Amino acid sequence: MDMPYGNGSVPVWERPEPQARAAPVPLSRAKIAATAVRLADAHGLDELSVRKLAKELGVGPMRLYDYVTNRAELLELMVDAVYGEIAGAGRDPEWRATVVAIARTTRTVALDHEWFSDLLGGRPHLGPHALAVGESTAAALSRAPGVRGIDDLQQVLGTLNAFLIGALRREVTERRTARATGADESAWQRGLGPYLTRMLDTGRYPTIARLVVDGAHLDPAETFDRGLAAILDGVTGDTRR
Repeated sequence: MDMPYGNGSVPVWERPEPQARAAPVPLSRAKIAATAVRLADAHGLDELSVRKLAKELGVGPMRLYDYVTNRAELLELMVDAVYGEIAGAGRDPEWRATVVAIARTTRTVALDHEWFSDLLGGRPHLGPHALAVGESTAAALSRAPGVRGIDDLQQVLGTLNAFLIGALRREVTERRTARATGADESAWQRGLGPYLTRMLDTGRYPTIARLVVDGAHLDPAETFDRGLAAILDGVTGDTRR
């Protein structure tokens, strides 16, 4: 029942809820999304199906199609439910504090719902909570030094979003790899340490050697904050720190 983007149907956000029924189980799109988020958190997106979701809700699979016409709409509801956890962040009057709060909350939420970052980076999500987060971010950045018009704002938003998606996916991928292999990043580094030392001792990789020996070794939160600061400094012309 999946349909491509641009099929001309009314978006799920603008369709009224089906008429409530008490039996066998009262449903709503919010309840369906919350249950689907919980299942995806526990088992991943690959294990999420309409049949499994219906069983968890205690209804027949066909009843769910009264609320969502396909899996793509279900994913949109799930993504917007997660954006709802971000939407309350960033209410500071200062632009930079607002953007930092939204970005940090996005990281926290993405680590709570690891599948979330898998659904970022394609076409924009346009649910009400996603739009609210986008509005808060854009409004804050529009007040930043160096953002002089709509073209600057588009470039800044694009750069910030690219950083967020890349940073979140890297951290989530590392967590998944650690679980799959039983070795975290520190253990992996220790295992390859002798090999890397031999390679760096050849003198062929002097810049990498400097990074390994002299570079800061930060935890994921510190790495994220440093990268975010560099992005905001660079794209806005704000060089203070």
